Amino acid sequence: MNALPSPAPPRGRAGSVVPSLLLLLTAVIWGAAFVAQRLGMDHVGPWAFGVARNLLGFLALLPVIAWRRRALGLRPAKGGFRALAFASLACGAALFAASMCQQVGLQWTSAGLSGFLTANYVLLVPVLGCLVGRPPLRTTWVGVALALAGLYFISVGPDASIAVGRGEALTLLCALLFAVQILCVDRFAPDLDPVALAAGEFLVSFLAGLPFLLLPSESARLSAASLRAALPAIAFAGLLSSGVAYTLQIVAQRRTRPAIASILMSLEAVFAALFGWLFLRQALSPRQIAGCALVFAAVVFVQLAAARRPAAR
Repeated sequence: MNALPSPAPPRGRAGSVVPSLLLLLTAVIWGAAFVAQRLGMDHVGPWAFGVARNLLGFLALLPVIAWRRRALGLRPAKGGFRALAFASLACGAALFAASMCQQVGLQWTSAGLSGFLTANYVLLVPVLGCLVGRPPLRTTWVGVALALAGLYFISVGPDASIAVGRGEALTLLCALLFAVQILCVDRFAPDLDPVALAAGEFLVSFLAGLPFLLLPSESARLSAASLRAALPAIAFAGLLSSGVAYTLQIVAQRRTRPAIASILMSLEAVFAALFGWLFLRQALSPRQIAGCALVFAAVVFVQLAAARRPAAR
């Protein structure tokens, strides 16, 4: 797992088409996975669901790593196993904390409001980027404002108010932690094999979640029968949302500024609404359609603005 294509690819232009398409596909998968997360908790607790999906994501990537080493002749990564282990620990800890805050918070808040609050990483990524010396392009702030407005229209009804209870508080914390995870990936991904880093993230998240299975609320719901019932949702979240989508995120962020990547990934909320309309017969209101249009406008705006400037490393 400590291999790196030689040489490590340089960052291209921030508006590069291929990384943007990979992040778009990531958003599609994450939008669909929101339904799986809710359905899975009909049968098992949030910690069991998280542990199972992370284990499945890790195992799914092992044959991919082995194939890449044989077929591509990868040489040891910069810094070797120690560098990969440190990056996996940093990214995995952030991913575990963020995803479990979201999963646990879903017990006490609606899926729509959770989606909107989670997507506040769109704002937090550039703010944290300024604190660590990675300020975004000025035009990115316009995209952030458009995206947040659109996400609000998609997720929160006209008569809804945002009262911060424990579910909402956990989800806001989740947004902050996802922003940290995005910046961690931005820091480590350019120097490491992205598939190995993704697998390391899931392994750390799996191991970190194991002690929580001993909680009475988790052990009471955990059985072979409950796991079988939740298996389709766990399989989707583990194989696609974790194994595929988080790997695509790492691959794409090697060539994309983190603030712009976060706006592209915020399309997750748009696709969640579209999947609800297509598969769950949940009609889209004019307000939600306008929100989708605003988020798409934000993505197009930042892509066009960034394409006019060379990427900074």
